[in-house]
Amino acid sequence: MIYQTGRDWHDAPQKRVLFYGMSGLGKTHLSQMLRDAGGWFHYSVDYRIGTRYMGEFITDNAKAHAMQVPFLRDLLLTDSIYIGSNITFNNLSPVSTYLGKPGAPDKGGMPMAEYCRRQEQFRQAEINALMDTGYFIERSQRLYGYPHFICDTGGSICEWVDGCDPADPILAELSRHCLLIYIEGSDAHTAELIRRFDRAPKPMAYQPEFLAGVWEEYLRRNNVSEAEVDPDAFIRWTYAQALEHRQPRYEAMAKWGVRITADEVAEATDADRFKALIATAIDRRAA
Repeated sequence: MIYQTGRDWHDAPQKRVLFYGMSGLGKTHLSQMLRDAGGWFHYSVDYRIGTRYMGEFITDNAKAHAMQVPFLRDLLLTDSIYIGSNITFNNLSPVSTYLGKPGAPDKGGMPMAEYCRRQEQFRQAEINALMDTGYFIERSQRLYGYPHFICDTGGSICEWVDGCDPADPILAELSRHCLLIYIEGSDAHTAELIRRFDRAPKPMAYQPEFLAGVWEEYLRRNNVSEAEVDPDAFIRWTYAQALEHRQPRYEAMAKWGVRITADEVAEATDADRFKALIATAIDRRAA
């Protein structure tokens, strides 16, 4: 870890942190709170994915749909209109929409082969965006003079790393630049995330082996073909299993840094309380 003790953290003129954990536990909330306090550069991995690494895929997909409408097709072919995605830190819907869901086309689904192709595009994009962290630390200092830095990761980071491998290339690179901070939820938080997802299911990124396994099991259990799968029913059924699949992967990652709870995050209402919380977490780990 780049800070060995709470005192090291307090005394560091440049504080650099990376948040990870399940979606909905406060990563972006903390990032925005620190950014608004001043002196902190907020690097959103999801935003980088949607703009730098998947922006063209997203735009081309929108154009492909527009080309099926004669009126829009004529305008596109004559360069009379422009189609782009309006991705912001608070609106990453274009990425989710592009990832989509597998299943029946008449219910908004896509063939599994196409779904897997987009999943692989996202995997590569997220790895690239994570590995850009060091570049953005340097850039934030050189261009803007920010002393402190936050890397705000997506919930799927654990799918692409092996926390039990001391030579994992992604974790080795990230921990060289930042203090890795695991935001840990309780069983109650997990249950609430499942309820929230059930109300409004959203596309997710999955480790290929996990996705293949749950897809085969879903087809077998429901005795349906690929074209008969209800996309929302599948991702609802998969979500709780995905959280269970990710938990031990997050735990393995926790060896690379410190952990704080979602309840502690809720109490860190300003930058000073956050700094005190991280000092406590570092010393707690040492103890």
